[in-house]
Amino acid sequence: MDMQTYLLDFLNTGGEVLWAILATTFLLWYLIFERYWFFLREYPIQRRLSAQAWEANSDKTSWFSLQIRNQLVSEIDCLMLRNLKLITGLIALLPMLGLLGTVTGMIQVFEVMAYMGSGNPRAMANGVSAATIPTMAGMVISLLAIPFATELNRRYSRELRNTQQSMPTH
Repeated sequence: MDMQTYLLDFLNTGGEVLWAILATTFLLWYLIFERYWFFLREYPIQRRLSAQAWEANSDKTSWFSLQIRNQLVSEIDCLMLRNLKLITGLIALLPMLGLLGTVTGMIQVFEVMAYMGSGNPRAMANGVSAATIPTMAGMVISLLAIPFATELNRRYSRELRNTQQSMPTH
């Protein structure tokens, strides 16, 4: 059996919920890679441009100048925060989708038991697979993504401090 057939069989065994978990997983990892790309490539450029704009300002102590500085920092803050909450939300959503798979799989098991009784284990196996595979998938993907999200949040905090320090007020 080739890899594509095996993967499709696995996804079909997990039921419709596993397809939703797969789509959520692709979105999650896309957003994680996008944020790493931003911090690696885009953020240094934005920080340098903001620092240059601040340095071009001769008055650094007036209320108006401090508001300009706050705006420059806030713009970078918004750029850095983009999608971080969504990443955290998707990480929390994946185990919930897995539990939804558990519920739908158990419903399949109970339907089989209602129609055929408990004497047909093969008929119940599909429901058990649909109950356990999405739960496992949701948990594993979520657990794999947590360290990346934690690192992105740490990086956000560190770079926000660096941005503020790159625009001294004296």
